Amino acid sequence: MTATLTHYQDRMRRVLDHIDRHLDGDLDLAAVSSVAAFSKFHFHRQFRATFGISLHRYVQLARLRHASKRLADVTGHTITEIALDAGYETPDAFARAFRQRLGQSPSGFRKSPDWEPWLRAFGPLTSARSRLMQPTYSSDHVEIRTVPTIPVAMFEHRGDPATIDVTIQRFIAWRKAAGLSPRTNPTFNIWYSERRPADPADYRMDLCVGLNAGQGVDETDDAVRIGEIPGGRCAVVRVTGDSHDLEPAALYLYRDWLPASGEEARDFPIYCQRFFLDEPGLTTAAELFLPLK
Repeated sequence: MTATLTHYQDRMRRVLDHIDRHLDGDLDLAAVSSVAAFSKFHFHRQFRATFGISLHRYVQLARLRHASKRLADVTGHTITEIALDAGYETPDAFARAFRQRLGQSPSGFRKSPDWEPWLRAFGPLTSARSRLMQPTYSSDHVEIRTVPTIPVAMFEHRGDPATIDVTIQRFIAWRKAAGLSPRTNPTFNIWYSERRPADPADYRMDLCVGLNAGQGVDETDDAVRIGEIPGGRCAVVRVTGDSHDLEPAALYLYRDWLPASGEEARDFPIYCQRFFLDEPGLTTAAELFLPLK
């Protein structure tokens, strides 16, 4: 029963990954149900039962979110191009839908994005992805490595974790302006607090960009500082597919693997490195690092 359920959920996760990669393509019921090899006559009910949202609305929100991110990249495509790529027949139809959902016009959002309504508007997408049973881990998934010290530029997030997407968008804009591509400068996250502290104001993490030898950044932005991720022994778990939520892997390391391993955690927070993959069927992955003595 467990293996069957896991297989079923893997098929449904494959659907979300397919949608994410084909937002400008054909995402009707027949096309999407075939990705998971489910009957189109039942799939719309299966999708809603699994994710708590209809397939049609999920696709609409995913396309609109992707369009909003492209708008925030002011050096990118025109509003008309973004509207058509998002599946709208005219820019006016796109503008009406955008304003209704986000409370700003596309041009207004491009000039000055208001990220608080953005978070509320696309909350159903985050909720949908979190409804599936989380993956399970075993000691076979853990590798102990000795890693080098990594110089990084650190972009701080302090406060309610519900607003992390706002910081992420600022981080993306900052690294683009600094010319630090994810393809040439690796991306790291460092967590200093638990995922949901009793007081949301206590939440603290850094989004980091690895720096090459001799490479520096402008530190005039108060949110940015130069630092390092110290080298040493680490327990490492690789997460592929849906790497948005690393909590299950972190819980396994702390709750199951560490007590049974005889190892002790080093005095540095848990962190991850994020990867952008070229393999067919995969878009991102992450490696979670638990520093060891």
